[in-house]
Amino acid sequence: MLIVVSPAKSLDLESKLPTRKHSDHRLLDQSVELVEVMAKKSPDDLQALMSISPELAELNFERFQDWSPPFTTRNARPALLMFNGDTYLGMDAPNTFGERDYTRAQKVLRILSGLYGVLRPLDLIQPYRLEMGSKVSNPRGRDLYDYWGEIPTRAIAEDLDASPGGRFLVNLASNEYFRAVRPELLDAPVITPRFLDHGPKAGSEPKVISFFAKRARGAMAGWIVRERIGTRSALSRFDGLGYRYDADRSTRDEPTFVR
Repeated sequence: MLIVVSPAKSLDLESKLPTRKHSDHRLLDQSVELVEVMAKKSPDDLQALMSISPELAELNFERFQDWSPPFTTRNARPALLMFNGDTYLGMDAPNTFGERDYTRAQKVLRILSGLYGVLRPLDLIQPYRLEMGSKVSNPRGRDLYDYWGEIPTRAIAEDLDASPGGRFLVNLASNEYFRAVRPELLDAPVITPRFLDHGPKAGSEPKVISFFAKRARGAMAGWIVRERIGTRSALSRFDGLGYRYDADRSTRDEPTFVR
């Protein structure tokens, strides 16, 4: 069983690391080639490409100029402990994971990335911003989906073979990132949980609210790691952040949780 999640735009570059465990990124050659493309872009190019402020464009221009392997604990951080957006706040690994949980996460959790392809939680990375949906012309095509091709899918398939528990993939990533995976090549069912919230209006139908859903996806990922969940049926036991499984709104491949 594997879980996939999206990365985050917000990064934590300063807090004390709660574990010394780390690993080397397995797709470094591809990342190096992509950085060579990105390092040629000006701050104005980056601003237009990613629709970001001039300040963020300048910051990420500098990051691409400075990006340089080899990665060590002096110039890089484990991916799980660098990303700091809503999904990672929901997962809350620094405050809820022990050493054995980090070991478990390394086996069952994967992070899809525009720059790094597929990351294990403890893979060392340097800071960047590059969304998977970016229209970056590159030697393999017109965007990052062309660039990465089947590479993320092959990596996930190999990791599924070695992972504990049943052979299935829990998709807790956004549509933008999961589009980089080709489920038909995995030879495994894909389970995509939904998280719905009731609005303030009495009697209103629950719906997906992006901010809350991102937190919930992270909370479920952390729960799967900590509780050593390994079967599809056990996913219905998730009750983090006040969500509860709703059998009537669920299907086999899309379990639904309502708050």
